[in-house]
Amino acid sequence: MKNVIINPVFFEWACERAGYALDDLSPRFPRLPEWCRGKAFPTLKQLEAFAKATHTPIGFLFLKEPPIEKVPIPDLRTIGNLHVKHPSPDLLDTIYVCQQRQEWYRDYARSMGDGPLPFVKSLTVQDDVVKSAASIRDALGFDVEARRDMPNWTAALRHFIEQAEDLGILVMCNGVVHNNNHRRLDPEEFRGLAMSDELAPLVFINGADTKAAQMFTLAHELAHIWLGQSAVSDAGVGHVPHQAVERWCNQVAAELLVPLAAIQREFRRGNGLPDETARLARLFKVSTLVILRRIHDAGGMTKDEFAEAYHEELSRLRAIPKGSGGNFYLTQAARVSKRFAAALVSSTLEGQTLFTDAFRMLGFSKHSTFQELGRSLGVGA
Repeated sequence: MKNVIINPVFFEWACERAGYALDDLSPRFPRLPEWCRGKAFPTLKQLEAFAKATHTPIGFLFLKEPPIEKVPIPDLRTIGNLHVKHPSPDLLDTIYVCQQRQEWYRDYARSMGDGPLPFVKSLTVQDDVVKSAASIRDALGFDVEARRDMPNWTAALRHFIEQAEDLGILVMCNGVVHNNNHRRLDPEEFRGLAMSDELAPLVFINGADTKAAQMFTLAHELAHIWLGQSAVSDAGVGHVPHQAVERWCNQVAAELLVPLAAIQREFRRGNGLPDETARLARLFKVSTLVILRRIHDAGGMTKDEFAEAYHEELSRLRAIPKGSGGNFYLTQAARVSKRFAAALVSSTLEGQTLFTDAFRMLGFSKHSTFQELGRSLGVGA
């Protein structure tokens, strides 16, 4: 088979882009070192396999020079208040599929005669944090007290997502790229993203994070939707973001989930901090990290005490193994948004959308899986 002549720099670039060292892929591609030096070239089949292994669009490899890839929506992630420069293929592919779904749902909503959602772009970063959080809480029907009776964080998060989707927001929660369980999303790279739109606002939550942490991520990204601003966020509570919009969204998210007046009322200073933090986290159904931040905000600990307690708790949480499994169809609907999935299944069964397009956006190719998904959502036969 004929060899393909391409610029040798692409091999190291593709490996670095995917987070691999050359040695990681050499067992699969024994001549990779020679390809990198331009001493040999792969066949088209080998090049296709290499592109797949590094999650690289094969068309990139035929360019003269490696492209400079940028996140296609505002990127507000920081490390030490410095912008994150190099997005991973996992993050980029996640954004691209979210854009495809949002574009489809926007057209669908328009065809159904839906009008602009009034809450999108209804707030600004100059608005009062407490009043802004109350506005979002009222629109969602988010009852802080009602969460006391919920059995766990999973139930609280599921209810929170349903409230957002009932308002018309597409909420997608996934811990992998599409349905590829070999491409796990890294919460250290990003925790969530918001894609503002008057007809099809979309929030994506990194499902590889803990359920309690996902509560804060969802609240943070909803604040972006109310601002009418799209963004990729790290949504962390352990530092003060450099960007004003991220600071505001963090403050609103914290106030939405754990109102300052409530934490001041509930906080028991006489209890040991670990026990009290755990109790309040169960009470409000948020992460212990959010509770530590709110105790600090309420004057319950100094800045230095908060920093020390936060890092100790973060280390403890990272050591806890994460569970897996669950009902495939419930998981699938959550990954793509129940609102989106129900609309897509209905449109496809009505002949308005091609099955091939539906399968592509849902991330599977079996007709039986599609039918079962529809039944689980109460759509179709």
